Amino acid sequence: MGLAIPLIGSLISPAFTRRQRDWVDVGSVDELPTGHPTQLDHVTTIRDGWMEAKSRKAVWAVKQPQGDVKVFSPICTHLGCGYRWDDMENKFLCPCHGSAYDLNGQVLGGPAPRPLDVLPTKVESGRLLVMYKQFKSGLPQSVEL
Repeated sequence: MGLAIPLIGSLISPAFTRRQRDWVDVGSVDELPTGHPTQLDHVTTIRDGWMEAKSRKAVWAVKQPQGDVKVFSPICTHLGCGYRWDDMENKFLCPCHGSAYDLNGQVLGGPAPRPLDVLPTKVESGRLLVMYKQFKSGLPQSVEL
């Protein structure tokens, strides 16, 4: 019995573990153009209990004039469609229902209920690391899934 309890605990504990995400290297900070959004693709690993899944994701990174980098989730906050940067109009545009966002992710128009969701970032040895998260669409505040 003394050995059975720790063994059983180690077998079922992953089922109670919240989804865990890792920091993902998405590129060099020096290669990002200042003031122009760049779509960065990466592969992320998501661990959920015993399951481990790899998936291809994209994020939008904007290097600020002072050198900081703001990284946005690629999902429109209205209904979860993917958006793109439009160089001609100088804004992010969602093709689904016409939401528009400025360079800082603030809503310029359309039905979007909140600004673009900002992802956690850090810089190590000149490399930009991002923790990909998903947020519930359609709410006035960010709620992580």
